[in-house]
Amino acid sequence: MDFRELIARRVARELHDNTLVNLGIGLPTLVARFVPAGLRVYFQSENGIIGFGARPPEGMEDVHLTDAGGAFVSALPGAVAFDSAMSFALIRGGHLDTTVLGGLQVDQSGRLANWMIPGQLVPGMGGAMDLVGGARRVIVAMSHTQKTVPKIVPELTLPATSLRPANLIVTEMAVIAPSPEGLVLRERAPGISIDAILRATAAELRITGDIPEMEI
Repeated sequence: MDFRELIARRVARELHDNTLVNLGIGLPTLVARFVPAGLRVYFQSENGIIGFGARPPEGMEDVHLTDAGGAFVSALPGAVAFDSAMSFALIRGGHLDTTVLGGLQVDQSGRLANWMIPGQLVPGMGGAMDLVGGARRVIVAMSHTQKTVPKIVPELTLPATSLRPANLIVTEMAVIAPSPEGLVLRERAPGISIDAILRATAAELRITGDIPEMEI
């Protein structure tokens, strides 16, 4: 499987039954494909839908059913649509159990930067700031490096999305948990050594005991 699928499969294992979950644009939307059987997860998108599923087969897309990034999604039985005011009331009101967001950088304290892309014009941070501030749990799903440059760094060089740290970081190489003492290496991807993870990480990682391989 490619690195995006590996990350999405591992993040899906973090989801819990009967919870409201926001999936950010890009890689996080893939998580909807890999929800464990029998798990009731209600996916929410900032543009005003609860109950969306994975992208429909080619030719079955509905122009009225998209996520916040404009990508086509499916609607599951019982799905509801509403306006942006209601959507952000849910987010800012603390009603989201989990949000899964992409990342450009995460620093030693777990702070995320994910809205300003160097050299590209972007309209703003969108709902990312509200999601990090409002969700009960924040999971960052991103590649470990960008063209061999580490994305897990001692200090952010891009604008922070929020001062609140993420709860978990999942990459194609590792699962890392921010803590008051620093970044803790929890798991390594199948076939990936601890040394390889350390070489690809600019920030310091805390390692205690044996580090198991991810279950995906």
